[in-house]
Amino acid sequence: MKEATIIGLISDTHGLVRPEVFAALDGVSRIFHAGDVGPPAVLIELATIAPIQAVWGNTDAPGRPDLVERIEEVIDGVRIVVTHGHEIGSVNPPRLVSAYMHANVIVYGHTHVQLVTKAAKRIVVNPGAAGPRRFKLQPSVAKLYILNGKADVELIPLGIPDEVVVVVDDEE
Repeated sequence: MKEATIIGLISDTHGLVRPEVFAALDGVSRIFHAGDVGPPAVLIELATIAPIQAVWGNTDAPGRPDLVERIEEVIDGVRIVVTHGHEIGSVNPPRLVSAYMHANVIVYGHTHVQLVTKAAKRIVVNPGAAGPRRFKLQPSVAKLYILNGKADVELIPLGIPDEVVVVVDDEE
């Protein structure tokens, strides 16, 4: 029996890799980061979980070779677009669907608000912000499950330990 492909979704780390991310994304075959990464060391740290691809967000330094504008992949018949979202202005699911009509799954960040919208055989997901807590929002990540041309997503809240956080500092 074929098993689902599981992809980790993370966004808005802003230089912070929370220890809970490692358990939350355990078992994923790859990770998509939807921007506002912080220093390159964040991606190196996350790559210890699984191979990672990342898009740039509005707070990332321009021209970084480890970040792309957008990720477009087809996995088991499911068309996935990963973007930060800031490029379309006031980001929301209807605007994202209009901008990326060809996608079955649209992953974005920017707002820090975790959200899953399912409509017309599409999924629009913001895994929430996994980095420093802002706006009184619960930090979170997500897992995207793909099997036989169908997708589903699970939001995973991250605890908020006051004393144990790993801040990745850029050594360059």
